[in-house]
Amino acid sequence: MQTSHTIALIRDVFHDATGPDRLRGRLEEARAAGASLAVLPELAMLPWVPATKQTRDEDAEPPLGPRHQLQASIAAECGIGLLGGAIVRDDQGRRFNTALLFGPDGAFLHAYRKIHIPDEPGFWEADHYQASDAVPTPIDAFGMRLGCQICSDNNRPFGSHILGAQGAHAILVPRSSETSTYAKWRLIFQANALTSGCWVLSVNRPGPEADVAIGGPSIAVAPDGTVVLESENAVALVTMDTGSVDRARADYPGYLAFPTDLYARAWATVPARPAHGPIATP
Repeated sequence: MQTSHTIALIRDVFHDATGPDRLRGRLEEARAAGASLAVLPELAMLPWVPATKQTRDEDAEPPLGPRHQLQASIAAECGIGLLGGAIVRDDQGRRFNTALLFGPDGAFLHAYRKIHIPDEPGFWEADHYQASDAVPTPIDAFGMRLGCQICSDNNRPFGSHILGAQGAHAILVPRSSETSTYAKWRLIFQANALTSGCWVLSVNRPGPEADVAIGGPSIAVAPDGTVVLESENAVALVTMDTGSVDRARADYPGYLAFPTDLYARAWATVPARPAHGPIATP
């Protein structure tokens, strides 16, 4: 069974008139370098619309909408898997920040909706989409078991640990974060990789937009917490050995038990807090 897999982290966005051609070029470059899957930043087919509270109907689309179709068709043209995304509107009119996974033939494989929604200057995301209440689950694709999170989802360890416990080899994290916060993100990625026993790969939007100081490198962290890639290149490649996941989970702290029944009882004692509700006190 193949244990070595090369993934391309594409540090670029594609929302202007040149976007489709540039995306095609990036994917062709990644495929030529041996990648089977490319990962785009958070909402790479849109400007960073949460820079303001103003919402526009055209920023969102129905399932299988135009941005979905564009990403699927370019992935198929280039013969490479793609983790992209869009703001997807469901049949109730609710909008979700959604990661979309496509196969190398353009087939739609998986969707993941962002759970943790920031609400602060430059990141007025609560005005643009709401928090998902779907349980995160990994998918078997590209010879691996892949989990997905979006940006601030990785700032809470629960999702990473659940994906690791469900057998994920890697957690892919498209993000949009500020340069000034990267040192904190780096620590979080390392901690989540080490404690979940997963590879953690994240790619950021490339630079400032609409007076928001977005920036910071693509990063890949091995299951033992080692940073194996930090790059501000537009196309950065990481080759993962999924056998390292097995080794990490046989070593400390990976072999520690998951007492799910105990923690379920413990969480039941904590008052539920809505996505943007006040912090509850016991």
